[in-house]
Amino acid sequence: MDDHRGHDHDHAGHGHSHGHGHAHGGHGHVHAPKDFGPAFAIGIALNLGFVVVEALYGWLSNSMALVADAGHNLSDVLGLVAAWIAAVLVRRAPSARFTYGLRGSSILAALFNAVVLLVATGGIIAEAVQRVLEPAPVAGTTVMVVAGIGILINGFTAWLFASGAKGDINIRGAYLHMMADAAVSAGVVLVGLVILTTGLDWLDPLVSLVIAALIIVATWGLLRDSVAMSLAAVPPGIDPEAVRACLAARPGVRGLHDLHIWPMSTTEPALTAHLVVADGANHRHFLKETADELRERFGIGHATLQIEIEGQTACTLPKGCVA
Repeated sequence: MDDHRGHDHDHAGHGHSHGHGHAHGGHGHVHAPKDFGPAFAIGIALNLGFVVVEALYGWLSNSMALVADAGHNLSDVLGLVAAWIAAVLVRRAPSARFTYGLRGSSILAALFNAVVLLVATGGIIAEAVQRVLEPAPVAGTTVMVVAGIGILINGFTAWLFASGAKGDINIRGAYLHMMADAAVSAGVVLVGLVILTTGLDWLDPLVSLVIAALIIVATWGLLRDSVAMSLAAVPPGIDPEAVRACLAARPGVRGLHDLHIWPMSTTEPALTAHLVVADGANHRHFLKETADELRERFGIGHATLQIEIEGQTACTLPKGCVA
């Protein structure tokens, strides 16, 4: 439900405007994260059961590809658990100590997911290299059947998270994990088929290396974005220069400085700025309309604006800090 109300406070030249609702426009972010609790529960249960089955049959069939996929699936279960915990913590109410609540936990979960995925992939590469050097017989039929089940489970779980993959980097991490596993399983099926027809057992670990490289490429963007967000960078999808131009174009604004845009969570950007306005401007209407425009154009629902009257109000920041 969209709610375009704003409540403004004007004390000693400070404007604090909160906007609640969904973002609009090409640059917007969803303010209220969708509840993916059922998706997490189903995904964790399915993948945990499959890890046990896949590891057992991988060991029995002597398939490094299956064992590697089982290890990767286990890392995904851990990633899903972390993402689910973060999705719950994000909804916790603010406290005196955690004044933003625990919204930032979703950023930490996305970073955790990226790191765990890369570490697990590193383990796959190390074991696959060993198997390339020392090939072992592989039961191709067993490999194909078990990996085929993996495609269905991972593909279905990825589908559960597909709707949130673009708007929430935490959900995107879970989605990428599942898609990576589906890709690994598909590669393992092809390996089993080729081994059955050619007897080339060394293809099993070789394909594991190729798939590992693809996972690293797909995960790099998640790692980059989650690290940037943990360092309070401007969230992906928001052009800071467009925001600056928007504020500078507001009626009565003569200048602006100390503009900061950062993510409170993976779905909620915040903004602070000092605006130099002409003497006599209507601050109350100005603040509400500015907050509404920031929310509707950029999805920034938490904006804190400090008003400085041109020629009268001196900026309280040290000169070296004003940008």
